[in-house]
Amino acid sequence: MKRLLAAVVLGVAVLGSAQAAIDTYEFASEAERERYRNLIEELRCPKCQNQNIADSDAPIAMDLRAEIYRMLEEGQSNAQIIEFLVARYGDFVLYKPPVTARTLLLWYGPAGLLVGGFVLLGVIVLRRRGKQSVVPSGLTSDEQQRLAALLNQTPVDKKD
Repeated sequence: MKRLLAAVVLGVAVLGSAQAAIDTYEFASEAERERYRNLIEELRCPKCQNQNIADSDAPIAMDLRAEIYRMLEEGQSNAQIIEFLVARYGDFVLYKPPVTARTLLLWYGPAGLLVGGFVLLGVIVLRRRGKQSVVPSGLTSDEQQRLAALLNQTPVDKKD
């Protein structure tokens, strides 16, 4: 009975601490709601790093959702809102950062590594093929003849 009571108390305590923040914003139209949803889904949370603002429960994500809602209510465009967030948090908040001098490594680094790996693999294969075609035996012709003669001899049975 004590175990059951302890399990119930623990379950209530865990359920009480698991609260999800739900934003309840009133929009003038369904188009505005869709615009808001698209913005918060395409922007990354600065704290969570791999979650968008819509899915993050971090306090900064809640603040950013409120800020985006406020900017939408003021009539700002998507480009203005994104520009504001990029100015404040950098290109990190974008899942698809623009191709600039600072992001060249991000965009073309993986392809460069892949090409470099294939070049390295090709060099290794060519070197091994080159070594296999010119394999010196290390024996002079006299030694090779003696070896061939020894290998061609039939074994002699020894009787004790």
